[in-house]
Amino acid sequence: MTANSANISTSVFRLSPLIRITLLSLYIALTVPLPFLSQVTAAPVPPELLWIGIGIGFVALYAVLTEQVMVDDEGIQVTYPAWVPSFFRKGWSLPWSQVKELKPRSTGQGGLVYYFLSQDGKAYLLPMRVAGFARLVQIVQAKTSIDTTDVRPLAQPWMYLILLGCTLLLLLVDGWAIATALTTAQFT
Repeated sequence: MTANSANISTSVFRLSPLIRITLLSLYIALTVPLPFLSQVTAAPVPPELLWIGIGIGFVALYAVLTEQVMVDDEGIQVTYPAWVPSFFRKGWSLPWSQVKELKPRSTGQGGLVYYFLSQDGKAYLLPMRVAGFARLVQIVQAKTSIDTTDVRPLAQPWMYLILLGCTLLLLLVDGWAIATALTTAQFT
């Protein structure tokens, strides 16, 4: 069925794989050298504690990146897998009949994000980093009759490709730093 048809089956939109891979890689690039450098510099924080912290941080980041958006004839819902505790990331749902409007808000960096405003005045952030965002917006327009022609993703794919490229360069530097730290540790 097309997004403009009267009835749609449940559609699930997950975070873009490009965004997920880029952010997880960046996290690894920024954190993995720390235990090696801690050992070489005899830092007061032991490497084992850093590894534990890095592991917990990775799981927390991965949990955030498992967000999925589900849309059907009834409404829109943002959910997380059952293993993600609700106190950490809480989803939301909004029936189409309760959507009053879609309001843009500028971010601190000059971008635009959009919020659904419900009939009772609550605001729900429109997920903008999902794969298939254009299709999601078409469904929103079909179900709410709100004009979404000006709604664009917060960040374009080329921005994440540049960040991924920089992250890969950083991983190369990390490899050098870790090799140097291991070599230094052998000679001390």
